[in-house]
Amino acid sequence: MVTTVSPDVQLAALGGERRPLEEWLTTFHLASVVLDPFTNESSWVLKPALRILDALRGSSARVNVVVTGTEDEARRYLGPIAQQYLAFTDPRRDFVRALGLTHLPAFVFLRIDGTVQATAEGWNPPAWRAVAEAIAEATAWQAPEIPMPGDPNPFQGTPALG
Repeated sequence: MVTTVSPDVQLAALGGERRPLEEWLTTFHLASVVLDPFTNESSWVLKPALRILDALRGSSARVNVVVTGTEDEARRYLGPIAQQYLAFTDPRRDFVRALGLTHLPAFVFLRIDGTVQATAEGWNPPAWRAVAEAIAEATAWQAPEIPMPGDPNPFQGTPALG
């Protein structure tokens, strides 16, 4: 697992310009759910992922969704969700590669200094809970309950690099 991400890795917000990661980390940590819009597995985890991000929204972590597609693909995949959350595109999967992720969906906690505090790949509820707890501990917040009734069964996910 990668422990620090290069501050030069670029992320583009939907409707915005590409910026280096260090500009997204100036004020807040990042709590990112990374999704592949071309797989069923990322769709299966979308509802619980958004519930988790909602629970962390008031913390000093910037909750966001990273979609491994173009802006148009991300907008089609997210639909109205794109208006409710900070959403990034990563069509070349530079961010995914920089994090050293091997499977998507993923949940990542990236601190302001660029260190990767915690990651979970695929849908592994105890691992996602550990990421949420790391965010809660770092931000003096309360971690959401994971899993919840109705959440999918655990699964490995799909290859992160496509």
